[in-house]
Amino acid sequence: MTPTTSQTADPVHALLVRIADALDRIAPPRIPTPDFEVADAFVWQTEPPRFSPVPHVNRVDMDLLQGIDRVRDQLVENTERFARGLPANNALLWGARGMGKSSLVKASHAYINGKRAAEGAASRLKLVEIHREDIESLPILMSLVRASSHRFIVFCDDLSFDADDTSYKSLKAVLEGGIEGRPDNVIFYATSNRRHLLPRDMMENERSTAINPGEAVEEKVSLSDRFGLWLGFHKCSQDEYLAMVAGYVAHHGLNVDEATWRPQALEWATTRGARSGRTAWQFVQDLAGRLALPLKAAE
Repeated sequence: MTPTTSQTADPVHALLVRIADALDRIAPPRIPTPDFEVADAFVWQTEPPRFSPVPHVNRVDMDLLQGIDRVRDQLVENTERFARGLPANNALLWGARGMGKSSLVKASHAYINGKRAAEGAASRLKLVEIHREDIESLPILMSLVRASSHRFIVFCDDLSFDADDTSYKSLKAVLEGGIEGRPDNVIFYATSNRRHLLPRDMMENERSTAINPGEAVEEKVSLSDRFGLWLGFHKCSQDEYLAMVAGYVAHHGLNVDEATWRPQALEWATTRGARSGRTAWQFVQDLAGRLALPLKAAE
């Protein structure tokens, strides 16, 4: 006996429903339209993809960044050109640890926004931090900000790549070379301890194992060439280190005379084997704690 249409409709319908449910489960989640008016800074999250607003950015005042006057001026000038809609370069801030690379990016963002607000500019520059492990999601991020009327600094702190890591190819395509390329309203800033973003032993290994060693190394080193602005940060002198400490002491209003904190600051740097802005800040925190003196809250 041949089944009637009414007898077969329910099983077919149930099968179609199961197929539709399965497709819904495997489909990528819909990314909500971001609201960039709620804050000036965001952190890019990938699970699910979204921009998380940062109401209060952890940063230091531009005046407290000592010993980096030349690179400070270069980055601020580049950032200001970008904020005004003029040509500007992606920037790689590389060099010694603790010398204010990431602090300078955040301070420059705040400085330019403050300056443009004083000039009566309606739009504000947006800062978006992307974590190193999320670099492969950069194309999604770029597609979401491309149509926005705002201008964005996409910032990656401590960017570097290991031997088995191929995510640097995503970054290369986004910065230059992809079909779409970097949107006109986006600039990319990165900090790294390595000028070429790759460890030296990785580059030496490429030379020893590749069929064409020169091409293998060139393919990886070319990533840093995507950054038009290279800003080098080097270890500071003793005088610059002490100037950093003095700046922090004055900024936070610590009632301590220099004759007291100076020898302690020098000993602090000696025991750590380094002089840097980070070392100066850590000493000031320790000094304030020992003297039971409060530190000014970050703005």
